[in-house]
Amino acid sequence: MHILVLGAAGMVGRKLVERLARDGRLGKRDITRMTLQDVVAPQAPANTSIPVKIVTSDFANAGTAAPLVAERPDVIFHLAAIVSGEAEAEFDKGYRINLDGTRYLIDAIRVVGGGYKPRLVFTSSIAVFGAPFPDKIGDEFFHTPLTSYGTQKAICELLIADYTRKGLLDGIGIRLPTICVRPGKPNKAASGFFSNIIREPLAGESAVLPVSEDVKHWHASPRSAVGFLIHAATMDTEAMGPRRNLSMPGLAATVGEQIAALERVAGKNVVARIRREPDPVIVGIVSGWPRDFVTDRALKLGFTTVEKTFDDIIRIHIEDELGGKFVT
Repeated sequence: MHILVLGAAGMVGRKLVERLARDGRLGKRDITRMTLQDVVAPQAPANTSIPVKIVTSDFANAGTAAPLVAERPDVIFHLAAIVSGEAEAEFDKGYRINLDGTRYLIDAIRVVGGGYKPRLVFTSSIAVFGAPFPDKIGDEFFHTPLTSYGTQKAICELLIADYTRKGLLDGIGIRLPTICVRPGKPNKAASGFFSNIIREPLAGESAVLPVSEDVKHWHASPRSAVGFLIHAATMDTEAMGPRRNLSMPGLAATVGEQIAALERVAGKNVVARIRREPDPVIVGIVSGWPRDFVTDRALKLGFTTVEKTFDDIIRIHIEDELGGKFVT
């Protein structure tokens, strides 16, 4: 089995590739080779016998997708995107990368022809929904995104569903919760503070909280995100019918509940490193985001998380990224 990962240098991409290399197979099939693409060179996984090809290119340029797809990968993980805050601040860039790149990809798949029909797993976002919200967003709630990023993801969902309907690919879009705690440095995502207020204090550094503690949001750990991707690549998509996009399970928590969990796991000294500095721009963006979900459809299709509480999310970060230790 040949696997293509677009956006393989990103956090979720790296963790997905590590998991694939460790498992050596996807579902019931052995992985025979992997192609990893990103605008910066992705890192090949260590200690694997699987042949890995590294491609450094701009996914949003016309012609970039065609040679990647011409090799007829069996499964394509489409993780390539710019994040919410950047897409909102740089309008043209957001549409070029988040929308045009996806259109080039699915058109390249169509052009190959000859019965080629890969499984395409697309990482969408809960940003496809916009306020006003019910207390919990169910599977029947409509799309009214209030950001450019959410609009771009919603358009891609429709395109992938239509190309699947036409028999040109076997697509599935998974709307990821905000992934928390994200390792590494802060990025330009408007949601970045959800991770920052956990990650930096655990590393002995200060963190800025730009919103009030009553802000509620939908979260999942990086471990769960990788599990979603693996399941989406191996599940029976016939069970989905024509509705090829769905919201992933997660955990709803307020910022105050996040901070309380951090105190339970790491102590008051760690929590004291959080500074309250309201940011009207971030407050405005976050006010249009969904807060809680009912994901019955995803659960029935076999998607599950590995965490039950926000304490679990923090402990997963400490275990996976900090070697089990943090700065007290």
